This record gives sequence, structure tokens and C-alpha cells, in this order.
Amino acid sequence: MSRRSKPGSKWQAVIVLIAALLTLFILQRKDNAGFDNDESFRNISHLVFTKHAECRMDCRQIDESEIKEIIRNGKLNQDKSGKSDRGDYTYALEGVSHDNQTIRIVVTPQDNGLLVITVIDLKKEWACNCD
Repeated sequence: MSRRSKPGSKWQAVIVLIAALLTLFILQRKDNAGFDNDESFRNISHLVFTKHAECRMDCRQIDESEIKEIIRNGKLNQDKSGKSDRGDYTYALEGVSHDNQTIRIVVTPQDNGLLVITVIDLKKEWACNCD
């Protein structure tokens, strides 16, 4: 006796699998929609600094010229970027400044510029009191 499956059941399984993969692809693309060729997170024409960012810059000896440098030329770290709890997108930009500091800057587009949320030195631990 030979075992036979119902005609078309293999094709139905393949179609369901393809539909599931397509759905996952679309959902992933939607989650990363803030990263699609939108370079608004590189607009340095108008920077606004949070008090937290200013404190971190001060204690970590990072000046505005380094911030602009990393925003312009830094690499986008998508693992540290994404939708915030408030629904806006934050972008983590990383690079080495002209002072040879490896820096991560977290920004979010705001009106006609960028809000700088925080500034991190990735190579050196600084004693900051920026609560």
C-alpha cells in the first residue's frame, strides 16, 4: 500500500508559508520605516540640546563641533535606533571625532532641526552626575 496525501495539500502548505514570510517581511519593513532613505537625522542646521545631552557633553569633554561631525559622517547604528516610547524615531549615530573619541549621539528630528538627546563616549567611562 502506498501512502498518498490529499491532492493540493503540499501546495496549500507552500502558499501558507510564502504568505507568512511575506507578512513578516512587510511588518519588518514597516517597523524600520523611519530608516528608509530619510536623512532628516543628519540635518545640523538647527541643533537643540537637552539638558542631559549638555551635561554629558560637558563631563565627557565633547564639544558641538564633534557633535556635528558625527551627525554628518557617523554610521547609523540601527540596533540602537528605533521608535521611542513617545512614538518618534531616535537615531544613534556613531563615529570617531577629530579629538579621537569614539562617540555615539542619539538624536530625533524636531521641527526644522535635530534634538540631541544624549552623547556617549564608547571607549572611556566618565564620572558624570547628570541625573
